[in-house]
Amino acid sequence: MEIVLASASPRRRELLSLITEHFTVCPADADETLRDAPLGEEVTRLSRLKAEAVQAQHPNAVCIGSDTMVTIDGLRLGKPKDADEAASMLRRLRGRTHEVLTGLAVLTPDGGAHTLHTCTRVTFRDFAEDELAAYLATGEPLDKAGAYGIQGHGALLIKSIEGDYYSVMGLPVAPLYTILRDIHAV
Repeated sequence: MEIVLASASPRRRELLSLITEHFTVCPADADETLRDAPLGEEVTRLSRLKAEAVQAQHPNAVCIGSDTMVTIDGLRLGKPKDADEAASMLRRLRGRTHEVLTGLAVLTPDGGAHTLHTCTRVTFRDFAEDELAAYLATGEPLDKAGAYGIQGHGALLIKSIEGDYYSVMGLPVAPLYTILRDIHAV
């Protein structure tokens, strides 16, 4: 069965390769405008929109969509537009616990849809301004929700996590494997 990942993310590609090497990548062209709804519902909805956009091009494939959002104090932290916004996000997260929600949608050629979302609590340590400046200098924060990558230099900022590490990276690996196994795609 053909599997298509609806994402341009190298991290999601890397994580899917833990499950199977037999997939193709087709970045989704979907409207990612957020609605005024609970964030868990939103990341699941956006994941499904991405998978549907790709399934329109690959109707005989299993299509996988995913979306990740960071939230704290009721604010949604997406990818920062520049280093100043990244610094502001990281200062807000410093010394505190926030949530990372990741949605997953797996669509099958027969019209089946498997969706879910995970919620992982991440606690940052109280890092110093010079550590923040060093992290910003890596450039890593600019293409990550919440302005950090848990799998990269951002790991130096993290005190603890409660939940699924791979969901913080952007793809809940074990739940995805279970779905793909159950539909006989792997």
